[in-house]
Amino acid sequence: MILEIKDLHVSLEDKEIIKGLNLKINEGEVHVIMGPNGSGKSTLAKSIMGHPHVHITSGDILVDGKSIRELKTDERAKLGLFLQFQNPVEVEGVGFINFLHAAKQSMGDESSTKDFMKGIKDNISNLKMGENFIGRSLNQGFSGGEKKKAEILQMAVLKPKMSILDEPDSGLDIDAIKVVSENVNKFLEGDKARSLLIITHYSRILSFIKPDFVHVMVNGKVVAEGKEELIEKLEREGYDSYLKE
Repeated sequence: MILEIKDLHVSLEDKEIIKGLNLKINEGEVHVIMGPNGSGKSTLAKSIMGHPHVHITSGDILVDGKSIRELKTDERAKLGLFLQFQNPVEVEGVGFINFLHAAKQSMGDESSTKDFMKGIKDNISNLKMGENFIGRSLNQGFSGGEKKKAEILQMAVLKPKMSILDEPDSGLDIDAIKVVSENVNKFLEGDKARSLLIITHYSRILSFIKPDFVHVMVNGKVVAEGKEELIEKLEREGYDSYLKE
């Protein structure tokens, strides 16, 4: 899958948040977008997935050369797009495993319940989640770290072509970051055509997941691009110079 964003302008509650953003992610690439609070990073993620509260005023989002602007969120998911939410919603009465099974089946999966449960248990073990997750409602009563791991479990089960992780490291201690990173890397290694976009403020997780390309986003635009050396610069200098510009 090739994801391309062309001169994207997005408003949220009548305020322009994204102001002419361009980005292209090819198959098998790992990209990271870094930037301060309020720069539009999460709005970009929501725009890609078709969140109903964001409004694209101009520009386009393409998957393999075709616009997805008019597609609903579930249709985008069926193309192979996946978004790990920064703050996952708790849904009382919807079993976490039942939700995952239904989502998997909606993608055309016809594996047996036995095989599905084996995969779930393997991933729960890899993420060090504990099997008590199996009987719980979707995200209900989960800690912040458990919610992040549950989102990575969904990614591992659904096997999207393009995964967008919105602050996968927020609220996690260093051990949990290592576990999440290991599982993300294992997922990418399972199919070299899978692509990843990480959105984060900090470089902690990037010590474990190595990006091919780094983008700095400030005030709704990408203001700098590079590779690992750009992460090192941000560690030393922060975002001040970009904010002044």
